[in-house]
Amino acid sequence: MSTLAVSETDAAVLDGAPLVARVEDIRKTYHMGALSVEVLHGISLDFYQGDYISIMGPSGCGKSTFMNILGCLDQPSSGKYFLGHEDTSKMEDDELSSIRGARLGFIFQSYNLIQQLNVLENIEMPLFYQGYSEAESHDIAMGLAERVGLADRVDHKPFELSGGQQQRVAIARALAVDPLIILADEPTGNLDSKSGAEILDLFDELHKQGKTLIMVTHSEELEERSYRWIRLRDGLVESDERRNPRQA
Repeated sequence: MSTLAVSETDAAVLDGAPLVARVEDIRKTYHMGALSVEVLHGISLDFYQGDYISIMGPSGCGKSTFMNILGCLDQPSSGKYFLGHEDTSKMEDDELSSIRGARLGFIFQSYNLIQQLNVLENIEMPLFYQGYSEAESHDIAMGLAERVGLADRVDHKPFELSGGQQQRVAIARALAVDPLIILADEPTGNLDSKSGAEILDLFDELHKQGKTLIMVTHSEELEERSYRWIRLRDGLVESDERRNPRQA
């Protein structure tokens, strides 16, 4: 098993918070017939428990590709990606699926809820795939529904909910397996300003509870609430800045 070494400088960033993920010289090339297009040109970053990160940059800079690799939805062409202490870079699809289900929580702009299932059943889905019992899944899902303010809507289907409520379900589902990292792709992109603000308040609460949040966003408000800003340009890290939460 590989280990993640944390420099004294890096460890001090979040008062010695554990390193939860690392990418080392990540490159990604897509092959289209005789044409090869390199989208990521060598990205190296460390991610710590409690990080609240906005990943930004212009269209075509590699944000989505990078997030797909962080989410174990794709693999780099070269380089290494450690999630916890496991190098995912050479894993087979079934191994990636297993680690993705156990260690990552996803929140999408379009919610990605199963329309035929009610709120409670949608939250329970990750638990089902991780082998939780029906009773355990029910108790965890009910607790999460209460946590996101939907205890009175657990029998409703997604189409019976507002956009903000659907995104709350998605957040509860992402939290179901107590993931190492929560990944979000434009999580407020489809919401009105009031619903978006409510979701951002939820993210603030999760951050205060020590969750690690990594989000692709164009939202200025989400950017302002984050504590670390990674800007990509042309497949490279243009800047990586952070503020100490105590300065907020």
